[in-house]
Amino acid sequence: MRYELIAPGPFAMLKVCLDYGESLKAEAGAMIAKSDTVDVYGKMEGGFLKGLTRMLAGESFFFQTLTASRGPGEVLLAHAIPGDIYPIPLDGSGDYILQKDGFFAATAEVDISTKVQNLWKGLFSGEGFFVLRASGAGTLFVSSYGMIHPLDLGDGQEMVVDNGHLVAWPASMDYKIEKASSGWISSLTSGEGLVCRFRGPGRVFIQSRNPTGFAAWIMQLLPRK
Repeated sequence: MRYELIAPGPFAMLKVCLDYGESLKAEAGAMIAKSDTVDVYGKMEGGFLKGLTRMLAGESFFFQTLTASRGPGEVLLAHAIPGDIYPIPLDGSGDYILQKDGFFAATAEVDISTKVQNLWKGLFSGEGFFVLRASGAGTLFVSSYGMIHPLDLGDGQEMVVDNGHLVAWPASMDYKIEKASSGWISSLTSGEGLVCRFRGPGRVFIQSRNPTGFAAWIMQLLPRK
């Protein structure tokens, strides 16, 4: 499988070239165009239980599967909202945790499951009790609202990230949830509230825009009764 990111950035599109017999899975509704040699169908990957837990993590019950059934072909995919697409290579030695709506597409060898967070992280991380987990050996494509930027942390290096800007991080990389400032009042009045403190080594992917912040801005523009 070969791929190309067209216009990477907030209006990115993914072009994937499939050899005969190859498949790609993507979020429902991601396809823009495809060769007539490629078939598309909905698939409840992993069975009913996995589909249900993916819904609890904010993803669709079904994946979109595209297979080059009658010869090689190409597929064009894009995210539903203005946002970047970023490839993450997986070699089978480490998994990635994805934020809600973070999954965009993956090669057939990548398994997308769910992970249950503990009570504290489930309540206050902004991601809920269920998050997505990507494992296996292949290529994972994550999506965002805005641009995606990788933060590479060295051994013992720490970085504080607003939880509304998280996209993906290694499953082996621990993080703590804490106040943005030393006091609760300062944390709330700064507009940040709770943040996530990551400790390296590892690569954390962040997005340049906050969907919750954008939704709040839209709401204040709507006419009120």
